[in-house]
Amino acid sequence: MVICLFGENCTGKSSIATTLKTRLGAELLSGKVYLRLAKNEAEARRVFTALLLDHLSSVKPLVYVASEPEQIALIPAGAFRVRVTAELARIRERFAARMGGTLPAPVAAMLERKHGIFDDTACDLHIHTESISAEAAAAQILSRLTH
Repeated sequence: MVICLFGENCTGKSSIATTLKTRLGAELLSGKVYLRLAKNEAEARRVFTALLLDHLSSVKPLVYVASEPEQIALIPAGAFRVRVTAELARIRERFAARMGGTLPAPVAAMLERKHGIFDDTACDLHIHTESISAEAAAAQILSRLTH
């Protein structure tokens, strides 16, 4: 089983992924970690895609967290895709907390430019994290997977 959580920075993907990892005993990968699998990017993408394909039928689940659109292209058919979103104000608040309370203007502008970048990306489930905890979101995902 492969579960792909994707969305903008600071939408709650990692919190949900960590909960899924614990509940499922899953392997957890995020971002461009696949680049460590080979000496060049093309080979790393090939190896990572093969790894994901192997996990589709594996007993051990894999949870992959993606924050960039090009990472979605690596996800094979058959993976469970979850788009995770939050309001821009909440994303700014969470990002500022990561940066010690201050959100520099260039970072704020980058967040605004990227807001909504995944809105048209196909998914099996959309979770908006404004009013749901990571635990409840993970439960919702698991419920969908078992039905």
